Amino acid sequence: MTVYVRNFVINQGVDFSQNLNIESIGNSPTNISGYAASSYIRKHPESKNIVAGFGISFSNPSTGELKLSLGSTITANIKEGRYVYDVVLKNNSTGKKTMIMEGMIFVRSGITA
Repeated sequence: MTVYVRNFVINQGVDFSQNLNIESIGNSPTNISGYAASSYIRKHPESKNIVAGFGISFSNPSTGELKLSLGSTITANIKEGRYVYDVVLKNNSTGKKTMIMEGMIFVRSGITA
């Protein structure tokens, strides 16, 4: 699997979700059945403090589709600024972990929320 870099903008106090399609080299879908996923937001890569954890659901694992989400009560508690995140898949059979995505998150304050 390839590590993708993707940056997000999240507004405080509103729901956030992002659909992802995991593909292998050559743009063919990657079957992620039999995997678990985790994803955390931190202020910087070396930080021990987790700012938030994405909720992850597998929309269609056989075609590499998954969804990252954060509820409005979570985004309301993230301070405005720049953060980093990654998404790691763990093979349920072998225990092998693979990072599939990383990037920056820009959190901006909301006006209406």
